[in-house]
Amino acid sequence: MSISMRNVAWCAGSTVIVDGVSLDVAPGKTLGLLGPNGSGKSSLLRLICRLRQVESGVIRLGESDISTMARREIAQRIEQQATTDADLSVKDVVRLGRTPHRGALSPWDRTDEDAVNAALEQVGMTAKALQLWRTLSGGERQRTHIARALAQTPTELLLDEPTNHLDIQHQLELLDLVTTLPVTSVIALHDLNLAAMFCDSLAVLHSGRVVAAGPPEAVLTEELVRDVFGVRAHIEKSAVHGRHYIQYLTR
Repeated sequence: MSISMRNVAWCAGSTVIVDGVSLDVAPGKTLGLLGPNGSGKSSLLRLICRLRQVESGVIRLGESDISTMARREIAQRIEQQATTDADLSVKDVVRLGRTPHRGALSPWDRTDEDAVNAALEQVGMTAKALQLWRTLSGGERQRTHIARALAQTPTELLLDEPTNHLDIQHQLELLDLVTTLPVTSVIALHDLNLAAMFCDSLAVLHSGRVVAAGPPEAVLTEELVRDVFGVRAHIEKSAVHGRHYIQYLTR
C-alpha cells in the first residue's frame, strides 16, 4: 500500500478527534474522505503528513512507519495543500515545491527549472507564470497549488476541501486534474456527488471513527446519508457517467 493506517487515534485535550482509524490507499488511487464538520477529516490529513503526532496506532508510507522517517523524507514524498499571503508571482509559488529536494546552499539548477516549467504547463498556468499570486481567481490559485505539488514530484498528495469557493466548472476541472495525476491522493470533500464521480474509494468519518469504507457505490447508501449527514436522499446509478448520483429530498 502507498498509505496505510492501523488503529490511528489522536485527541485534543480530553476530546477524541480521530478514533481508531484503519484505512489503506493503493498506489496511484484516490481516496475521498467524507463526513460532517468536526468528523476528523482535516485532523487525519495532518496526522498522515506528521504535522500532528498520533497518540496510538501506526501510519505507514509504503513499508515505512512515518514516526521513524525524517521530516525531509516525508516532505519529499507528501505534498499537503498549502496557501500563502506573500506577494509572490505564480512561478515563485510553484518554485516553493522544490524546497524539500534542495539543501540550504544548493543552487537553483536545470532540474529544478524544468520541474517548475513542466508543472505550470501541466495545469495550464504557463501564461500566468509572472502574474502575482494575489491577483489570481480561486480556480487559478488551486491550479497553482497543484502545480507546486507537481514540481515537488511527490508520490502522495493530500488535499483538504480543494473545491471550496470554486464554481462548478473549476470544481470539475480541478478534480479531473488531480485524479489523473500519477500519485496517490487523499482528498477531504463535502460534496458527496463529486466524491462519487472522481474517487476510487471513499471513507466516511463520523465522530472520528470510520463508519463506512470501500467503493463509492457500496459506501454511499440512502441509510448512510440519513444516519451520518442527517439528510433524506434518493441514490441511483447515473446514466451519464455510470457512478452513483445522490438526489437530496427536503420532505
